[in-house]
Amino acid sequence: MSKTIVITGAGTGLGALTARALAEAGHTVYAAMRDTTTRNALRVADARRYATVHGVDLRTVELDILSQRSSDAAIARITAEAGHLDVVVHNAGCRSTGPTEAFTPQELASVFDTNVLGTQRVNRAALPHLRAQQHGLVVWIGCTSTRGGTPPYLAPYVASKAAVDALAVSYAAELARFNVETSIIVPGSFSSAGHHAIGSRPGDHKVVHAYERRYTGLMEQVSRRLAAMAPHDPGAEQVADAIVAIVDAEHGTRPFRVHVDPADDGSEEISEVADRIRIHFLTRLGLADLLAPHTGTS
Repeated sequence: MSKTIVITGAGTGLGALTARALAEAGHTVYAAMRDTTTRNALRVADARRYATVHGVDLRTVELDILSQRSSDAAIARITAEAGHLDVVVHNAGCRSTGPTEAFTPQELASVFDTNVLGTQRVNRAALPHLRAQQHGLVVWIGCTSTRGGTPPYLAPYVASKAAVDALAVSYAAELARFNVETSIIVPGSFSSAGHHAIGSRPGDHKVVHAYERRYTGLMEQVSRRLAAMAPHDPGAEQVADAIVAIVDAEHGTRPFRVHVDPADDGSEEISEVADRIRIHFLTRLGLADLLAPHTGTS
């Protein structure tokens, strides 16, 4: 059945790939991005062209996850045009690279504002619609490094993604009685395409230089070695395909967490334990009904 979907950060990278893959699967997809009439005007035109050439329902919508007003306006437009909203995909985010000490508190806060608070702004705009209709799906894009082998020099990004994972787990239980389902997609490191097109580096150059003397070329070494661990990496299309499969699955049967990790950094093994403990703990509390979406009250 065709669904109305909004995916944040869909101007480039994984977001754009996923938006197109979902549209190809027959859904009405709103590729959300900011600056649709200026900086991203060409990407809007590309999406419109893709929709025409492929005969799919791929639309764009102005949505700046740093603004509650923008998030509210975007969801209001979608529900007005489409009549409803079925799926929210939290994809937008920024990656940061560099020695952790060299990030100022303001720079660290900026990463969390985008990667963590951005999901909350969109949820506060979208979830009232999903709760009111007693049906829906929220898809969260995570990161294997939050639980698996964590490379150095990615701390702000990884810490923010760990926070996103914690939010997703809590939201899953809190939305279950509204019959809203949760799935967490956990991509690993892909050599051919990153999760996010936007990147930042720390502003304290003095500290950066101090670390560079002891860790010369560290990030380049990490990138090369990750690529060597997955020499046949097919690219981020794998992640987009996994999201399509989850969206297309029958409501109530979707997996809680799906890993797509060509390097196999150990995250899946740790998550299996954590998710099993979650199931056991909620069951011990007499709250097993929070483990799956349903329309009941208890």
